[in-house]
Amino acid sequence: MGLPLDDRVGLDPTQRRSLQDVLASQHILQDVVRWRMVSDVVVQDEYTHDVVVPWNDGMVLVYDTT
Repeated sequence: MGLPLDDRVGLDPTQRRSLQDVLASQHILQDVVRWRMVSDVVVQDEYTHDVVVPWNDGMVLVYDTT
């Protein structure tokens, strides 16, 4: 099983399946970085960062990392 998906925008079923297929192969941040270029990193505190990655149609994925 890959990374969990928290759909906060109400993706249509096709977009959701497409994204779930991508996330199925991602287990650690290294998998994400090898898949796509990171566009931003938002530092929350010394241990937590949000990693922002462009996806489709102007949407972005945000990976919460600790």
